[in-house]
Amino acid sequence: MNKDQEINVQEETMQEEPAQQGDTLHAEAQEGAEPQVEQAGAEEAKDPRQQEIEQLKAELSEQQQRVLRTQADFDNFRRRTQKEKEELAKYASSKLITELLPVIDNFERAMAASTVDPESDSLVKGVNMIFRQLEGILNAEGLQPMNSVGQPFNPEFHQAIMQVESEEHEEGVVVEEIQKGYMLKDKVLRPAMVKVSG
Repeated sequence: MNKDQEINVQEETMQEEPAQQGDTLHAEAQEGAEPQVEQAGAEEAKDPRQQEIEQLKAELSEQQQRVLRTQADFDNFRRRTQKEKEELAKYASSKLITELLPVIDNFERAMAASTVDPESDSLVKGVNMIFRQLEGILNAEGLQPMNSVGQPFNPEFHQAIMQVESEEHEEGVVVEEIQKGYMLKDKVLRPAMVKVSG
């Protein structure tokens, strides 16, 4: 190679080096910019996915709340049904006992009337034994007579059939019991028919 050719090669090399350096810098700048663009694009790409995740979390939370409410409703239903069943069993005998109350009344009337005649003493004892047996069975079922005389009149427990003047009692007090009232456990089975002082 001659001298001119060497100079041309050197000049070309010198021109290529800055161009290559410029290309390298440009390429590096582009590479540096690409991750930023990719990051921005990734954030934009994550954004719909993130939104979908948030939406699914909200739906899951809502479904969990529904399940909890449904479970609570079912528990309440089960407790209410159990309570109704217990109430039904508790007062299952009330119809039969209500029908037996007039029989008890008649027993009491018969025993009160028969004490006058001494000849019927053995009969009275027999009837009294039958009555006590019946009374024991009904008491075991939860039947209790109300004690009304001397108590303040209460419309939940008493049915006033007459108002009378009384010097012994204050106004609004039960003076006399015409028909005995009964409670079955904690429920009024039959209110007492009473006379009330006025």
